[in-house]
Amino acid sequence: MTAVLPIAQSPLLGLRLGASALVGAAVGVLAWWVIYSLRSTDLPQVGEWRYDISRINELRRADAFFRLFQPAIQLLAELNRRMFREAMPTMHREIQLSGLPRFWLPEEYLAKLELLSLFMLPVYVYVLVSMSGPWGVVVALLAVAMTAWLLRYRLRARAAARLRDIKRRMPFLLDLLTLLMEAGATFINALSQAVQEFADHPVGQEFGRVLADIRMGKTRQEAFLAMRDRLADDEITSILAAILQGEYLGTPLAQIFRTQADVLRLKRSQRAEALAGEAAVKMLLPGLLVMVATVIIILGPFILVFFKAGFGL
Repeated sequence: MTAVLPIAQSPLLGLRLGASALVGAAVGVLAWWVIYSLRSTDLPQVGEWRYDISRINELRRADAFFRLFQPAIQLLAELNRRMFREAMPTMHREIQLSGLPRFWLPEEYLAKLELLSLFMLPVYVYVLVSMSGPWGVVVALLAVAMTAWLLRYRLRARAAARLRDIKRRMPFLLDLLTLLMEAGATFINALSQAVQEFADHPVGQEFGRVLADIRMGKTRQEAFLAMRDRLADDEITSILAAILQGEYLGTPLAQIFRTQADVLRLKRSQRAEALAGEAAVKMLLPGLLVMVATVIIILGPFILVFFKAGFGL
């Protein structure tokens, strides 16, 4: 018996050793792939369009997730380009407005959000199947879809919040441009100093892109039109249109900046008054509920005493 037992266990021991070797090899390959993917090496210029290769290289430097899962992202991006063609322009504007790297294509960023949602699938399956049985798989798939929608909503909310910050601080930047140009600075020097002053704020980043476009050879009109297309807001569009019209007519830019800063402050005051008017209406129902609760607290004991006396309790 003692001599037969090791012989009988030898095939099982071999299977265990083989499985351990495969797991070790898989872990080694995975570690090599992660380390190799995280290296920001440039892709070679082969037969693709030169700008697209340069854009991908810049994106690989800027985003580690893209470097790690570039093949999967590009595969999903091709599917998104065909399935969500109508939604791509809106998402492209939100990516530009939210301050993300401009090298992202909308279908690629949507693919990133989809991959992040898919990575949550094992967690959802493990939790929901243990709670609700086989139906947990269906609920897990719905949870993945909801996660993708929440990530997409987060991008939209981030773009809206950044746009509000830009509109709040733009009057101060225009005032600074006015003071600098009235002191004798040229438009480029004034814009450069204003961008340095607001470097940590979205409004400084947007005007920094305007300054970069001008230095790269674009005219002022082209640079401001590019900013208008990025932000795509009615108020900012009207301000930029007034600046371009004034420059076309020969009006001094300092005067235009001062006027537009006053217009922005006036519109901000009007928005505050509108919000204050809406707040009174929105507080009507909570105030009514508080009043009813207060009446019940005050009159409740008397009502209970009345019912006890009436029923002889």
